Amino acid sequence: MAADSGLNSLTESWSYKPQNWVGPDPCGSGWDGIRCSNSRITQLRLPGLNLGGQLSSAIQSLSELDTLDLSYNTGLTGTVPQEIGNLKKLKSLSLVGCGFSGRIPDSIGSLKQLTFLALNSNNFSGTIPRSLGNLSNVDWLDLAENQLEGTIPVSDDQGRPGLDLLLKAHHFHMGSNKLTGTIPEKLFNSNMILEHVLFDHNQLEGGIPRSLSTVSTLEVVRFDKNGLTGGVPANLNKLGKLSEIYLSHNSLNGSLPDFSGMNSLTYVDLSDNDFNASDIPSWVTTLPGLTTVILGQNRLGGALNLSRYSSSLQLMNLEDNEITELDPENNSPTFELRLANNPLCRESGASERSYCKVPVPNPSFYSTPTNNCLPSPCGSDQVSSPNCKCAFPYSGLLISRALSFSNFSNASYYRELEQSLMDTFRNQSIPVDSVSLSNPFRNTIDNFELTLDVFPSQTDRFNTTGVLTIAFLLSNQIYKPPEFFSPYIFKGANYEYYGGEPKGSKSSSHVGVIVGAVVAVVVFVVLAFFAGMYALRQKRRARRSAELNPFANWEQNTNSGTAPQLKGARWFSFDDLRKYTSNFSETNTIGSGGYGKSSFARFIKEIFPLGSWLPSNGLQKSLCRVLLNLKLRSNFYQGSIIRISSVLWVSVLRRVNKCWCMSTFQMAL
Repeated sequence: MAADSGLNSLTESWSYKPQNWVGPDPCGSGWDGIRCSNSRITQLRLPGLNLGGQLSSAIQSLSELDTLDLSYNTGLTGTVPQEIGNLKKLKSLSLVGCGFSGRIPDSIGSLKQLTFLALNSNNFSGTIPRSLGNLSNVDWLDLAENQLEGTIPVSDDQGRPGLDLLLKAHHFHMGSNKLTGTIPEKLFNSNMILEHVLFDHNQLEGGIPRSLSTVSTLEVVRFDKNGLTGGVPANLNKLGKLSEIYLSHNSLNGSLPDFSGMNSLTYVDLSDNDFNASDIPSWVTTLPGLTTVILGQNRLGGALNLSRYSSSLQLMNLEDNEITELDPENNSPTFELRLANNPLCRESGASERSYCKVPVPNPSFYSTPTNNCLPSPCGSDQVSSPNCKCAFPYSGLLISRALSFSNFSNASYYRELEQSLMDTFRNQSIPVDSVSLSNPFRNTIDNFELTLDVFPSQTDRFNTTGVLTIAFLLSNQIYKPPEFFSPYIFKGANYEYYGGEPKGSKSSSHVGVIVGAVVAVVVFVVLAFFAGMYALRQKRRARRSAELNPFANWEQNTNSGTAPQLKGARWFSFDDLRKYTSNFSETNTIGSGGYGKSSFARFIKEIFPLGSWLPSNGLQKSLCRVLLNLKLRSNFYQGSIIRISSVLWVSVLRRVNKCWCMSTFQMAL
């Protein structure tokens, strides 16, 4: 129940919670997105549910959490509370593509067991917390696509931590922010095992640190779209595993770097810098794995020798340079060559040559083909799958941050990507019929995007569990793409078709009417039940009052006029009556009337002959009760007692010390 209480406090104000979140126990009832151990919630996996609300301080009540994933819920807004730092067992924190803002809490730095931290694609502002340097076990650190500013924190002589202490990290993803200052020389060291260092699209200045070359595990470096100056360190050619390097759109100067011998390179972009005028370097055509080389706007001149080049080349972009000659002149390369705005292309008639034309952006219109079937005509919002089945797919954008190919029309890359996705889903036992990729293009921050549609198997829509599982595999980098697509991220779209019509549809309104009618009937039945219970209760109260009323059983007859007559009174023993009349003493005279002198003793003697015995429940402690329950046996004394009661009853009360009457009415009498 503690788990239930903590979760209820956290999600009380959230909208669009899973439909099966009913019952008292989230662990015992199999709630979607909840995983438990020993009746304690250990994992909260809720990506892609269109949740709305805020992440409150109540998150700290789930102290056993090791996984928290709220990715792709754009309706989750506000700040991340400092109390998140109390989740000391947390190993994975993924808030990708939400609407969070404000500062990244310093307390995250106290999560010493954290290995995966993805806060990208939000609206976080402020600086990168120094405390993140305490995350000694972190492997994936993604703060990209936010509004972070300030400098890159590194440790200092005052004992303050920094990112240089993250010796187990493989990924520094901090592109598309507003970071300023230099890239610290201390940020990199030979003890690191970094693979991806992405600081693109910031406002960084200064030079490229020479210490970068000491990280021998590096595969991808992106420093493009900054304000970097100075030369490219010559020792970068020591990075034998480097496959992609993006240094474009800076103010780098000096000599063009020599990448000879870096045989792992597949993608090089050094365009739009201030390098010294020079000839085209030989490594451009000789590196065996190079698919893409972009050296535009770099004052490269002379002749481009294409007598030999690597068979892996797909794109060579040398636009806006000073190239004057192509050797051999009539050679038609097998790769895409771009030489627009070079002197070579200003010659008469040269503008008709294919390499002198400015290319149309994103010429590929790839879409996963059908599997030897005819597409089915589908209803509204449904899509025909590659297996020609109409369904509601789970969709999103699959994005490569460092694509290693440029031939977007080569379908083999997409087929390999599709197959790797299907293999992952099958290995995870997710009911997926097929996947579809479409609309490939490079976006404004030079990432490569594809629309991904995942189709359900044996039904036309996913349930909540299916969507959660797919989204979790992608948000937590469990899916491993082919090397040419890594590193990647996924941005999931809202799924509107869980087990029924989309939200806001006509069917939904019909359901609302039905639900309203059912509620009205239930309310009517409940009100009728309580009305019946109230009437029955009132009837019982009236009956009880009648039973307690000493005059309820009195009736009139002709012998006594309007005086009421007793009937059904109780019977008392002779000994009881003798006790309370002092053995029927004559001193207990109660008055006289038209029938002569009357005494209580005479009255009793007339009614009960000496020695008579009557059945009784016992005298109730008072003469008052005796008189009220007496069964009269003589019409003579019936009239007498009625008359004297109106005049001399007070005398009776005076002679009785303990008179207990059954009601206020009797006391008044």
